Amino acid sequence: MNFREDADYRKRLASGFLNEAKHNFDHKLWRSCVDNSQLSVENSCKMVIALLEPVEKSHNPSRQLRRLLESKRLGEEFFLQAEEIIKISDRYGTEEHFMTDYGDEATLSDPWSLFDEEDAKEALAMAEKCFSLASEIMEALLNQLQQTHDKEE
Repeated sequence: MNFREDADYRKRLASGFLNEAKHNFDHKLWRSCVDNSQLSVENSCKMVIALLEPVEKSHNPSRQLRRLLESKRLGEEFFLQAEEIIKISDRYGTEEHFMTDYGDEATLSDPWSLFDEEDAKEALAMAEKCFSLASEIMEALLNQLQQTHDKEE
């Protein structure tokens, strides 16, 4: 799989989960909305990573994106957007994934009792923001790569 195919795949996943989260919100399925929002955030972050290197298996890819940012593999022009993606991904990472799927085992709280409308509203807004930021970075990186390729020909 090449970088473009993997990034496109991650974008389709992020978009699909975002659409499901919107549908869940409209139908007052709060846990499902948070769950699908988390998966959209995760794949939005992975979309950016996939443009630069293979994506690690993780429900919180923010560490990998941070390494790319710190190593300057992701250009400084994307610093603020990437920092925001990292912040959102950290908030909606592994712990949130487990809570939406398994609940809180320490308190024996099932996932449906943990999330309400406000949680779903916030998660959906963050997923939309993360997808938008990642899409902007992806488009700009692909344009840069195309310009480099055109100059080489």
